[in-house]
Amino acid sequence: MKIDVPYGKDGSMSAVISDDIKVNFLEANDVKISDEDKNIKAAINKPINSKNFKDFLSDAKKVLVIVNDATRPTPTKKILEFIFDDLKKTDFNFIIATGAHRGPSPEEYLQIFGSYYEKIKTRIIVHDARAKEDMVFLGNSSNGTQMYVNKAGVRADKIIIISSVEPHYFAGYTGGRKSFLPGIAGYNTIEQNHKLALAPEAKALALEGNPVHEDMIDAIKTVKQEIFSIMTVLDKHHKVYATCCGHINDSFHAAIDRANEVFAAPLKEKADIVVSVVKFPQDIDLYQAQKGIDNAKLALKKDGIMILVAKCRCGIGCKAFADLLGSSDTPKAALETIEKGYVLGYHKAAKMAEIGLWARMWGVTGVEPDVISKLFIKPFGNLQTAMDTALKEKGANASVLFLMDGGLTVPLIR
Repeated sequence: MKIDVPYGKDGSMSAVISDDIKVNFLEANDVKISDEDKNIKAAINKPINSKNFKDFLSDAKKVLVIVNDATRPTPTKKILEFIFDDLKKTDFNFIIATGAHRGPSPEEYLQIFGSYYEKIKTRIIVHDARAKEDMVFLGNSSNGTQMYVNKAGVRADKIIIISSVEPHYFAGYTGGRKSFLPGIAGYNTIEQNHKLALAPEAKALALEGNPVHEDMIDAIKTVKQEIFSIMTVLDKHHKVYATCCGHINDSFHAAIDRANEVFAAPLKEKADIVVSVVKFPQDIDLYQAQKGIDNAKLALKKDGIMILVAKCRCGIGCKAFADLLGSSDTPKAALETIEKGYVLGYHKAAKMAEIGLWARMWGVTGVEPDVISKLFIKPFGNLQTAMDTALKEKGANASVLFLMDGGLTVPLIR
């Protein structure tokens, strides 16, 4: 059989596999998409535990709209179709919640805002977590995380959040509280919070007992402004499946229920070889594409082979995690270094190193072979060669699973 998988924004890769090999495919669940426009409009007009949008803005003096950067598939430009006419009557600014990521490229501004970019480009703030002069202190979480956030979030008297809710490999889920921490938080604040990702309870689909999530929830209690939250849930084709608006935590939890319907994918048994395909835009770099590795481990047998397929358009990404792995001879040595002292990015290195203790990681990416090979990922130039090599090692009785949207789909053994 010939198997085609997406690669990059518009490209693809393929491999031909013998019909004698047991091959399964796992992707996000099929869900029925209703009229997207009606879906969004109804949610905005009937929010959860909140004023409706027009009433929310009626006494606004200064409004800040927090939006995701280009690493998320959030349909920001589509949401603007429903709120911009009301928003433009106020004194508003947008802030791109980069967390510790870089700011957008010219192409990515259009990816986020679409045709609205020309209308609002003078009102866009790009959050820079390292710019200490832009941060203000709001207080401490019970875990001791010092909540420094961008001063734009304090100067506004009303805050609108536009985000999307999907599984996240250590925060449980994206969306909601993540727009503040890490979204518009200071670098040291993000570092303190993300250190908690080293705990085994910090994993996909987990909120109760997850120290990262609990710290985020605790930290945003220091934000006193009135918030109107717009949470979207997309299907596997990035169509709007659900929209939940209103109170920041209540809308987030309502969206989680719908996100599970899409992204929690039941699986009968683990496989010897798992091919994890990370789609655009999460394939921006290896730092983001690593989510496809972490999800794929849930479907992989011990001593199995995981093949990451992700273009990694901008290379490695975060330097700290790459430097740590690149300077360690073994996954065990990397974990020992992390125990001695945490640096932002080490949580990513730890997740990869832990997998390296019991399985093998291979990669079909755009990262230079001599670079990625230092990160415990064996490089291959194409999917066909990787599959041929894996099947030769594992034998004709090997089972193969293609995780078709590895960055978002969470395999659940049932």
